[in-house]
Amino acid sequence: MSDSLWLDQDLEIGKNAMADRERVRWGVIGLGWFGEVHADNLAEMPDIDLVALCTRRPHRLAEVADRLGVARRYTDYRQLLEDPEVDAVSITTHVYDHRDIAIDALRSGKHVLLEKPMASTVADCDQILAAAREAEGLFMVGHICRFDPRVTLAKQAIDEGRIGRIVSMHARRNLSRAIGRMVLDDISALMGDGIHDADLMLWFSGAKVVSVYGQEVHPGNNRYPDCGWSMARLDTDAIAVVESAWCLPETTPYTIDARMEVIGTEGSLYINCGEAGLEIHDARGVQMPDTLYWPRPFGRYFGVLQEELRYFAQCIRAGRKPERVPPEDSRAAVAWMEAATTSAQSGELVRLA
Repeated sequence: MSDSLWLDQDLEIGKNAMADRERVRWGVIGLGWFGEVHADNLAEMPDIDLVALCTRRPHRLAEVADRLGVARRYTDYRQLLEDPEVDAVSITTHVYDHRDIAIDALRSGKHVLLEKPMASTVADCDQILAAAREAEGLFMVGHICRFDPRVTLAKQAIDEGRIGRIVSMHARRNLSRAIGRMVLDDISALMGDGIHDADLMLWFSGAKVVSVYGQEVHPGNNRYPDCGWSMARLDTDAIAVVESAWCLPETTPYTIDARMEVIGTEGSLYINCGEAGLEIHDARGVQMPDTLYWPRPFGRYFGVLQEELRYFAQCIRAGRKPERVPPEDSRAAVAWMEAATTSAQSGELVRLA
């Protein structure tokens, strides 16, 4: 199905979901920070029952499950996958665990929402895709930015031809070094956050990557580089540049400084996800809190993450593949970021096509 039809598909899915009142019984595998955010949001959503949680850490499992009132508790994800009372799972573990858990979950018959990136390598992505093609359940990778209304309106404008043929794209997605210190032992800035913009650029353009040049800088003491840039040549002859730096000062007011410029032959557009419409000035300085992705005013979540979860639940109820995020697109974004790292390490251009 063409990208221009995805809004119509969402409306059709919504109608089918209204007709089918069956609640989706959901489990979460992995209870790090973002796994807990998944669990918290799922617990508050209508037509979804958060029924099971899994982490290898018993104390963490008890902490989250007690707070959310979840009875089914597992320290082995395989036991959760054997539970017939679970319809769908969120996999929110370390990226290096994605391949094996996702394949096992798909083979179990569950519907699977796998957090981005799909895997740490293209080879692992291909194994997951092979399992997904044979699976009874639905599969989607959680590229949350595709559900951001600012991004979806930009996609609509591009599909309508308002800026003509895309010739240049540049994005930055930068975080404070405080966050970098917490995350950079697990994943690089490019693979961890640059992959968001790589995915959006390929979605916007409908193009494939021909070649990649990357550079990374490693000023910190963590395992992975704090900063990376990648330039890609697309098969439409467009140029796409991704910047991801997790070394902004700790005093930065941004939760995340995320912006994108898309230039076409007939116009341009600019997406600003860094300044979310609220500045708080107090004794600690200036903060710009998240107001769209998973804000929690007065103790209840809403936002883009819930829209993503709601969409996948609607697909499950309607029995439709989640066309908004085809898994092949998720693989393409991993391929780009993997090539960028290879290029940064070798100093050479990497060709993908």
